[in-house]
Amino acid sequence: MSAPHNYDHERQLWDTYAKSAWKDDANGEPAFRWTQYKDHPHDPGPDLLHDPGSVLEIGCGTGRGLAHLARRGVKATGVDLSPVMVENATERFGRLGARFVCAEVLDYLTRTATTHDAVYSVFGAAWFTAPECLFPLVFEHLNPGGVFAFSQAPAIPGAYGPQGMYKGGFAGPAMYTYRYSYTPEVWKHFLHEAGFTEVTVRELDAPTPGHIGTLIAGAMRP
Repeated sequence: MSAPHNYDHERQLWDTYAKSAWKDDANGEPAFRWTQYKDHPHDPGPDLLHDPGSVLEIGCGTGRGLAHLARRGVKATGVDLSPVMVENATERFGRLGARFVCAEVLDYLTRTATTHDAVYSVFGAAWFTAPECLFPLVFEHLNPGGVFAFSQAPAIPGAYGPQGMYKGGFAGPAMYTYRYSYTPEVWKHFLHEAGFTEVTVRELDAPTPGHIGTLIAGAMRP
């Protein structure tokens, strides 16, 4: 079930986030990881994408992952809702050959026909977009044998479906968005329904016992 997104409000929210993200000097260096933990010993890294020649990152954020792939010779395109994020990512990493587009992901996928060897999301659009709307479009934009992979925080037990979340505290302008949380089995169902095969969804434990893990999913277009 899709939540009633207000993309004008969400764009402001992600612009605010973008300004804070670029205050972290580490975001200025190319790096690819699926988890929220630096140097996680079991992070699968870009190998999960099966050595693609071209990729599309949906909800590309700072663009560090795309920059890492572009530096390895991959044709790398990223889409993000935030103009601030796209401007900063282009300024920082455009010289490496990565291309950044400012757009809402469903609109972008609806009006473009380009296909890719891999589409992926790292705590990005696959978490913040209704899967029944997103996954069929991703399927259409993959080449045969192409990979769709995404990572995000696992669902809080008992809190499933679209989950509203405020940003910037609980006083002041009401900036909010929705993220979509499901069990691994339900994520598998959405992927199969969209036509994907070789579907895997798992929860990778955090390096420190008791800390929040990472949900990692992978699937293929036959």
